[in-house]
Amino acid sequence: MLVDDDAMVRTGVRALLESDPGLVVVAEASDGDEVVSALHAHHPDVVLMDLHMPRLDGIRATERLLREVNPPKVVALTSIDLDRYVYEALAAGASGFLLKDVRPEQLRAAVRTVHQGDAVLSPRSTNHVLRHFAHSTRRDLVDEAHRLMASLSEKERQVAALVHEGLSNSQIARRLACSEATVKTHLSHVMAKIDAPTRVQVALLVERASPAGGIEG
Repeated sequence: MLVDDDAMVRTGVRALLESDPGLVVVAEASDGDEVVSALHAHHPDVVLMDLHMPRLDGIRATERLLREVNPPKVVALTSIDLDRYVYEALAAGASGFLLKDVRPEQLRAAVRTVHQGDAVLSPRSTNHVLRHFAHSTRRDLVDEAHRLMASLSEKERQVAALVHEGLSNSQIARRLACSEATVKTHLSHVMAKIDAPTRVQVALLVERASPAGGIEG
């Protein structure tokens, strides 16, 4: 099924798809409000969904479709190459994200791929997702570092910070005006609490938790 408010786009995409005898466009819809009734009437396996449409946009239409019993696979097919549209479409449950400048053979292959249960992304969209994943992963590491540092006592955090500075146990003892044995005790507690078997991992944790080691935005 094709969902797009531009009739010329629907005509063109239909022609591209049906040039493959194994693909049939069973229905069309001109906006998101029409998709559920078209789904019930025609039971498509795959829906190619424009995102920017009047009344009900493609993101909300995708969410609505996927709440149905035995929902179809949805592929966002749009001319808008923005990070947030990629994330919103995938978060809504879309199985793919393609740009309208996709080559005909790639579009046909994408429909088959999604129908088989796999996901498809345009190359540019893949880069967006990878950047988002990298950012999210780094954010998770920073959040975890803050959580672990918060579990330490004030003296343990001081010892960990000085390990991060590269000081030895004897140097830390002089800095904190305590015995080297006390430093070793604090450090062993730090390593146990944050599950860090080496001083290097203690230093890495402090680095992640520091403003310089975190990420902005």
